[in-house]
Amino acid sequence: MQKFTSNRSSDVGVRSVKRVVAGHPSADGAGVKIHRVAGFQSPDFSPFLMIDEIRSENPDDYIAGFPPHPHRGIETLTLMLSGEFEHKDHLGNRGAIRQGGAQWMRAGRGIIHSEMPSQGEGGMHGFQLWINMAAKDKMNKPQWRDIQPEEVRELALDDAGSRARLIAGEWQIGGEPVSAPLLDAASRASVADIRIAPGAKVDLALPVEHTVLAYIYAGALDTEYGAIKGGNVVLYEKGESLQLRASDTAPEQGAGLLLLHGLPLNEPVVHYGPFVMNTRDQIEQAVRDYNNGTLTD
Repeated sequence: MQKFTSNRSSDVGVRSVKRVVAGHPSADGAGVKIHRVAGFQSPDFSPFLMIDEIRSENPDDYIAGFPPHPHRGIETLTLMLSGEFEHKDHLGNRGAIRQGGAQWMRAGRGIIHSEMPSQGEGGMHGFQLWINMAAKDKMNKPQWRDIQPEEVRELALDDAGSRARLIAGEWQIGGEPVSAPLLDAASRASVADIRIAPGAKVDLALPVEHTVLAYIYAGALDTEYGAIKGGNVVLYEKGESLQLRASDTAPEQGAGLLLLHGLPLNEPVVHYGPFVMNTRDQIEQAVRDYNNGTLTD
């Protein structure tokens, strides 16, 4: 759901807000309750496709998890702020991520995996991002890796306590280039967990040609259109830098957000369930391959 649209353009300088897209309650897997923002058909999102947030203190909302299911043509990045999830796939990969960790999966031509909570009590708060793959890479072999909490780079953004936890890609922090632990994500996708201290403002330099979006999950972000609260994605115009300011509407919280940037693909997107390809024929082939057991061959 689009809340507003700006016609302003900024090829250089500070990025202005282009539009805000509101998430909506949904369910996936074996009935896991999620909050979803999808941008499959929006060039503004590319190379990102979807953001799911899982957030509940009630095990009934998430304990059934995501039993074995297929994917083709995408990458996923799962981040946990609290709780634990375990990944298993047909290749024999298996690993659990705990609070502060992440998992990256490249489906490529085909993978069958499960993602199941490995603890029932204590609540669950995490995210899964879908990242599109270029047409030339969609049939590459699948890959997977864990990113343990101690691998994540955490850096100060100011003297007020604002911090960035770098999960994927390349960043400029304090004028210096910094690499996150995951550098293999498609389309030079970069992902960070940003915590802005109450009343603080941070400035980040980002590649001008990259799509930039922020998913707010705590507090509120102050913009030229007012305070944007949790559960929404802010999409930005082109520009050389980005300013993020915690809103005064949540002075005790500041703001928590996932900041994403990546090189747009500018390719057709055809999406059906767990498959994301470039044509309807390719989607139909993926369905046939899964039904006849050759998706992962």
